[in-house]
Amino acid sequence: MNTNMDDIFLPLKNKPVLIAGPCSAESREQLVQTAHALAGIPQLYAFRAGLWKPRTRPGNFEGVGEQGLDWLMEVKEKTGLRLAVEIAVPAHAEICLKAGIDIVWIGARTVVSPFIVDEIANALQGSSICVMIKNPINPDLKLWIGGVERMKKAGIKKLIVVHRGFDAYSKKPFRNTPLWEIPIEMKRLFPELPMLCDPSHIGGSRSLLAEIAQKSMDLGMNGLMIESHIDPDHALTDVAQQISPAGLKKLISGLKIREHEGSETSSTLEDYRCSIDEVDEQLLELLSRRMEISELIGEHKKEHNLAPFQAKRWSVILEDRIKRGSSLKLDKEFISGIYNLIHKESLRRQGNVMNEE
Repeated sequence: MNTNMDDIFLPLKNKPVLIAGPCSAESREQLVQTAHALAGIPQLYAFRAGLWKPRTRPGNFEGVGEQGLDWLMEVKEKTGLRLAVEIAVPAHAEICLKAGIDIVWIGARTVVSPFIVDEIANALQGSSICVMIKNPINPDLKLWIGGVERMKKAGIKKLIVVHRGFDAYSKKPFRNTPLWEIPIEMKRLFPELPMLCDPSHIGGSRSLLAEIAQKSMDLGMNGLMIESHIDPDHALTDVAQQISPAGLKKLISGLKIREHEGSETSSTLEDYRCSIDEVDEQLLELLSRRMEISELIGEHKKEHNLAPFQAKRWSVILEDRIKRGSSLKLDKEFISGIYNLIHKESLRRQGNVMNEE
């Protein structure tokens, strides 16, 4: 197997990068058996396993800790697979560096703390290890960016970002809401960094893995990080979201890998894109005009001592626009989302006008 780690930074045509393995290392036999079952997947880049698994509440299985490194090294010796391990504190980083782990990742609950990320970055300072940074558990793009910047500042050259979804008030049917717009923006800001998707933590269920994986491929992500266990129904952690090696092989073989930026495009596609650009220009002009009218409304309300927010009027507007949008075959949630944003900006502009001296 090729041991040059730089190859993960190249999008693999028709072969998305795959990092797979159990949520938790439970025993030597479990790791070795899972790794052997996964090793036949051509896209498999690295074998993952959690050694330190603090749970939300204590008392459940919290990982085997450092002793699992010996089992992982046996996996590497027998299969040639690279090894990926989650680290949550500087001591984990130091242990993994000493053991020769190829890839470490910083989890969603760790990324939320700049203090801890900074300490881990210092522990990894100047090393050649590959570091994966998951998005923070809350939808805060700046925290995600901060994690990348702290690793870069520490001289880490091999960086990967991982989208694993976000904790949100309403997230059904997902364990963690995808909020695809956030990883898309992260990809725009750091186009040089590979981005993997973690369907296991987004979906929280085996039944959703294929759908999420396909969506991530359609959005141009470079690969997948999926939890796979030799006997998922009896796993000690995250039973519902782990998939068997056979199931994972089927999932990967069923993915449709489409061309993205950089490939040649047809004249027809270019024509469509030009049309989109023209429509967007009109949309922006109309939005600008709408906000000008909102400011005029703000002046009128100020003159007549009316509150910016008129609940009855807003209810009528939203109901009407959703009805009109539906007649034009536009999704109700899409229309509601757009108009809530427009209304928020309108109120902001009216408020600015009304607060002027």
